Amino acid sequence: MSSATPSLRVMLVEDSVLLREGVVRLLEEAGHTCVAALGDAEDLIAQVAALQPHVVVTDVRLPPSFRDEGIRAALAVRRAIPSTPVLVLSQYVETVYARELLAGAGGGIGYLLKDRLTSLNDLDEALRRVADGGTVLDPEVVRRLVSAPRDPLATLTGREREVLELVAEGRSNATIAERLTIGVGAVEKHVSNVFAKLGLSESPQDHRRVLAVLAYLQR
Repeated sequence: MSSATPSLRVMLVEDSVLLREGVVRLLEEAGHTCVAALGDAEDLIAQVAALQPHVVVTDVRLPPSFRDEGIRAALAVRRAIPSTPVLVLSQYVETVYARELLAGAGGGIGYLLKDRLTSLNDLDEALRRVADGGTVLDPEVVRRLVSAPRDPLATLTGREREVLELVAEGRSNATIAERLTIGVGAVEKHVSNVFAKLGLSESPQDHRRVLAVLAYLQR
């Protein structure tokens, strides 16, 4: 690799052992250093803070539930360490969290689909662009984001949707705080944001918590 093209320190989060090892070899072939290859996103913020990678590459679906742990962890990293470039590399398009990730302050964001990466050069170029503060989006991700229906919940962040889902399950703010490992005050703020975004103004005739749940169930 030319000295004019510096190598990158990359942190990889991918649950599939074979795919993880394959990506590590591709990174090394491109001249980069994989500072960590993780099978889940547990303690990802601490790992990023300690190792200070140039780019974090993560899948969307990771243990334990294989739903959205990866992209939620990416959002958590961006909130805790906003300067961290993140490249989501997945088979799935998670529009809600993708929109929130892109809406965050600063650049350094990418979302590519695994089966549409056709060459090592494509991956190398994406990593470098994200590391430089740019944005890289697969055309299919763009299409899904643009065509996603604008339901009443479309403006909610991923965390606000999580809180609303637990509200719909009948959980108290204290229980929600415990489940999400956040403070009760943070839950109250998220609930207030949900009310505001759904246009539910305070009224003695209406119970906003019930109305918010109805909006969630009718999505």
